[in-house]
Amino acid sequence: MPFVITDPCIGTKDSACVDVCPVDCIHPRKDEPEFATSSMLYIHPDECIDCGACVPACPVAAIYDSPDSTPASQKALIEANAVYRVGDTSAVEKAEAIVKGHMSSRADLMAVAPTERAAAHAR
Repeated sequence: MPFVITDPCIGTKDSACVDVCPVDCIHPRKDEPEFATSSMLYIHPDECIDCGACVPACPVAAIYDSPDSTPASQKALIEANAVYRVGDTSAVEKAEAIVKGHMSSRADLMAVAPTERAAAHAR
């Protein structure tokens, strides 16, 4: 699995990463029905080509370049990115359940503003 979007995206869903992705692997886009109800954006692991264009485009530093580099406090979101499939209601619900569980179990991180959350991951 390549890149992973983590919790600074929750409450942000800035689509700058979507705009720079050359293979359209970040979902949901603003024009997809799931955008309004999704907690965050997800990277489809089978579509991502590991180009890294999304990392500097993310205004809240929510994207890590691999599961290994993803902080321990964010490991649950690796699975959320792995299962999310736009247009697949069951997969979307499963990914969102993982995110909701992360939000509940990491209330300390969720209390930090999204723009400052990536720095808080190390704590």
